[in-house]
Amino acid sequence: MPRRNTTQEPRVWCLLGRKAGDNTQVLALADELGWPMERKTILARGWELLPHLMLRVTLLGIDRQASSPLGPPWPDLVISAGRRNEPVARWIKRQSGGHTRLVHMGRPWAPLDSYDLIVSTPQYFLTPGPNVLINPLPLHQFTRAGVDQAAQEAAPALAHLPRPYTSVLIGGDSGPFVFTPEKGRLLAQGINRLVQQTGGTALVSGSPRTPRAVAEAVSATLDVPAKCYWWHDRDPAAPNPYAAYLGLADRFVVTGESMSMLAEASSLGRPLYVFDPGDEPGAWWSHRHNFRPKPLSHALAMRLAPRRMRRDVSRIQQALVQAGQARWLDEAPALIAAGETWAKKMRPDPSVGAQIAAERIRALF
Repeated sequence: MPRRNTTQEPRVWCLLGRKAGDNTQVLALADELGWPMERKTILARGWELLPHLMLRVTLLGIDRQASSPLGPPWPDLVISAGRRNEPVARWIKRQSGGHTRLVHMGRPWAPLDSYDLIVSTPQYFLTPGPNVLINPLPLHQFTRAGVDQAAQEAAPALAHLPRPYTSVLIGGDSGPFVFTPEKGRLLAQGINRLVQQTGGTALVSGSPRTPRAVAEAVSATLDVPAKCYWWHDRDPAAPNPYAAYLGLADRFVVTGESMSMLAEASSLGRPLYVFDPGDEPGAWWSHRHNFRPKPLSHALAMRLAPRRMRRDVSRIQQALVQAGQARWLDEAPALIAAGETWAKKMRPDPSVGAQIAAERIRALF
């Protein structure tokens, strides 16, 4: 359990950016520590890459007027995530005269010894070491009690929909994965087969990364009872049902490129089916959609970049399946017929990773 705050405990700054997944991990670790914490929103400029790569320790790449103020008294600890926040964290340490400890979530671009602790996951090709901790899944802030409370609050509005509930969590483009409308149709067809076999309703939640064309393809292809929440069409006045869908789920279908969604679903002790949004093996160059900046740069990095600078998010979904903690969506009909006994296997608990990371941080002080 997090320790109670006292005036003697170290002061923490959490550097937050535009990526919700990064922010969630930073805040989850800060919550586990339980120390006095301030949130610092850092908004990078569109051209930040050049000064960040050239100067490394600088604020030139951020919009200081739009970002949170950064000034003394300097914190004892900075927790950051994402390349854009790295120069900021290192700048803070310099301003503090080297007093501030730095913890980075994920894979830093800076030399590893720039950080007192790096908390990473298997999609990065890092080697565990004195200042490198590898957790099987990203940290997150959802708890069984929290999602059950959200489910209880949302249940009356969904009472007309038949159970069981299959909660479908959909991400979007990431690294080598380009989520096309055709893949959206394949996902919906898999959901149809699953729900037709089990009965009940599909509770579908998209994310800010879900392309509108994919959302439309999924909606058009679903022919089973379904309730869909699409970020692009959301009602700002209505609550986001994501936490409720986590709590209501009798089983999950999750797109495998989303590490955060996989971690959140996997921790809740329900059957988990993974939809792989990748292309067929060996067919990368035959797909026009891969000739976009992000998938093309990822392919080049995987071939040419140093090992520690590579990133393969498919390693997360593959590890879950190989460990028997998840199954591919295509296997769902046979597993449902067999009683889903695989779901009783132990799941990796992100809270354990947070506890280990917190103890490593406390040792720094």
